[in-house]
Amino acid sequence: MVNKKRLIKLTQKLIRIDSQNPPGDESRIAKFVKNYLDNLGLKAKIYEFKKRRSNVVAVLGGRDKKHALLVTPHLDTVPAGKNWRFSPFKSKIYRGKIYGLGATDCKGNLACALEAINSLVEARIVLNYNLVFAATSDEESGSNLGLVPLLDKGILKPDAAVVLDSDDFEIIVTQKGLVHLKVKIQGVRAHGAYPWQGINAIDIAIDILKELKTHKFFYTKNKPRPSFNTISNFKEGRGKYLRPPTLNIGTIKGGDKVNVVADWCEFELDFRFLPGMSEREILKELKNIIQRHTQKFSRHSGIPLKAGKIEIEGIQKPYRIDEGHPLAMSLAQTIRNAGLRPVIKGSEGATTITFFQNKNIPAIATGFGSQGCAHSADEYVKINNLYKGAMVLEEFLKNYRSDKYGRN
Repeated sequence: MVNKKRLIKLTQKLIRIDSQNPPGDESRIAKFVKNYLDNLGLKAKIYEFKKRRSNVVAVLGGRDKKHALLVTPHLDTVPAGKNWRFSPFKSKIYRGKIYGLGATDCKGNLACALEAINSLVEARIVLNYNLVFAATSDEESGSNLGLVPLLDKGILKPDAAVVLDSDDFEIIVTQKGLVHLKVKIQGVRAHGAYPWQGINAIDIAIDILKELKTHKFFYTKNKPRPSFNTISNFKEGRGKYLRPPTLNIGTIKGGDKVNVVADWCEFELDFRFLPGMSEREILKELKNIIQRHTQKFSRHSGIPLKAGKIEIEGIQKPYRIDEGHPLAMSLAQTIRNAGLRPVIKGSEGATTITFFQNKNIPAIATGFGSQGCAHSADEYVKINNLYKGAMVLEEFLKNYRSDKYGRN
């Protein structure tokens, strides 16, 4: 049976362990989780793909050793930042909430998973399948030192997966893809008093960004081209659970001095795109836009100019699973049985569920954090959410059937 006091103390202990990313060091919290699981008899193992970037994997053996369900929260948090009323590492309890960095994203979920496993072990419940638990590193920076290599190297080979990285008992069945990239524009340096003698890279960047804000990128063949900024014009492709695609200009910098024509400018873009859209098409169209504007400035000045350079910083594909998939339906029913309302929805942000599709592993995301708290100052998690979340997770694990809910 889930122990509420133990769960609260566990959540507080996890919050007090600094695992900010960047700089990126999950070794202390991984060691804590490993010891916790070892004490339950699970014989956890730590995997590192870079020094001190630790992942914890453990298996709770069941009757059917051929089938496995993965439950996976992450260990890292974003940097704390400033303007906290409560200390980000004191895990203060105030008015039914635990405050601290990672309380919602994702240490509360981590605590719920550990408490659910603890409760199963205490009750000597033998599941019908192997329960694989993986607490991963580097989720806040792309998972290239965490879940991605764990899957690629075959360390994790479940039949299905539940990612614990959401809020308020939501069930995530679809999410947008993302492209993070940097564009570098080259101009021609000149004296600021004679700008016609050079080519200002900042001017080129401004024109490129203006066009990008109104450009309509391809959705799929024979379908409308959804804009990245005009919701009212977007009809097909939005789907039931996702808003239209978005483009965010994250950073921009350029030039060396106010009285010098800037011969360089670079900016970073964040594209969020829908299932059915292609990151290759997005990059192709972006390249064409950049080339068109660099050539225009080159023609006007008569000075040869190289096209801008695109550096890819990260790509994640969009994800979609049928909302009626037994994995989602089983979790929804468990939530209802607890007297709560499950919310099936899509994620505008990127969870790690996207990485399972390349392995043909059905996955959903859920969690028990508090909406709007992730990545904020005075982040908190509601104690009631934690308690009910751990109970829901335990019941779901008891009722899960690998032959019905896993991959075919």
